[in-house]
Amino acid sequence: MMRAGKLDRTISLERQTETVADSGAISKTWTKIATVRAEIVTASMHERLTGYGEAENGNVVFRIRYLAGLTTADRVTYDGKHFDLDEIVEIGRRRGLELRGTSTS
Repeated sequence: MMRAGKLDRTISLERQTETVADSGAISKTWTKIATVRAEIVTASMHERLTGYGEAENGNVVFRIRYLAGLTTADRVTYDGKHFDLDEIVEIGRRRGLELRGTSTS
């Protein structure tokens, strides 16, 4: 059971949309699909080696009430940072969702 008191953060869920201009140019933008209350279950920073040296990559798990239609193509915006969704895990029978994401900004 999810306790409302633990949902102490506000996050935005966004989906990428394409628009076609009159000239035929395609532009991709992120559109907000929902603003929900969330709990941060875990947040960690770990370093990994890249071709250009060391880089930090932030992983976070958000827990929210169940919301139908989310996919890993969507993203979470929290505290001015964007998180690509790596995995979406259903909690119970449509009680909630765990959104596992990686920071992109």
